[in-house]
Amino acid sequence: MTNAKPRLALVFGILCISIFPILVKLKLTPGLISAFYRMAIAFSLLLPYVVLTKKLHIPSLKYCLLATICGILFASDVAVWNIAIQESSATQASLLTNLSPLWVGMLSFVFLKNKPATNFWIGTVIALFGMAMLVGFRFFLELNFDAAFLLAVLSGIFYSIYLLVSKKALSQIDVLSFMTISLLASSIYLAIVCLIMNEPFSGFTNQGWLVLFTQAVVCQLMAWISVSYATQHMRPTRVSLSLLGQAVLTTVLAWAFLDENITLNMIIGGIILLSGIRITFYTKTISLQNKSA
Repeated sequence: MTNAKPRLALVFGILCISIFPILVKLKLTPGLISAFYRMAIAFSLLLPYVVLTKKLHIPSLKYCLLATICGILFASDVAVWNIAIQESSATQASLLTNLSPLWVGMLSFVFLKNKPATNFWIGTVIALFGMAMLVGFRFFLELNFDAAFLLAVLSGIFYSIYLLVSKKALSQIDVLSFMTISLLASSIYLAIVCLIMNEPFSGFTNQGWLVLFTQAVVCQLMAWISVSYATQHMRPTRVSLSLLGQAVLTTVLAWAFLDENITLNMIIGGIILLSGIRITFYTKTISLQNKSA
């Protein structure tokens, strides 16, 4: 039961994140400015709450710096992914970004004391095979090894580093304070990038502003407060692989709202993907009788 709350928070976070590709596909705002407003609106909503409720606790300089680095890493991930998905196909960008469990596993193996368990690697292979079935094997024959390809891969690398650094930061910072600091860093960083790139900060349609607000509230605040809570209490390898589940939910949402077809192949792939995720949560238990023997 002790793991129930983090797992439920992770599921809720994945559900919130899964609508993000649907919103990006609408292409109502440029990728970089969309990332900026996602962070800036979320920060402007969170800051008054944590100040008025006195839930903002400034950590030591070391951990404040770690939260700031997390903000820059996450902002880079979202910005690069937004550009990749608008410059190529959503499928290609999503698949390549979702290679992050591999990078998390490799980085954990090299840098962390707690190495990924065997069931993580087995689950990762099965989940990625399911992901391949979900998008269709023919898709791999049509991959374009261009700038968008590299940006999508880079997005996954940014995200994997973010997960590992945030795990360290969240060991000494509460979730709301961590989110406030990291969102501030993300907003300032992306504002500077958008100014340098001469991105438009206004001139969007009402629907465009609604999408930006939805991204900030649902895909950022609701999703990442939940995921950060899960990261605080779970292994980053499990969190990263579990986030692949958003691909299944996104497929269902695309079928419901964008009239995209769901094939038998996609259903089987989704089941395999979710099975791979489930394997990583398997832990070998030893009975009390064996312990006392």
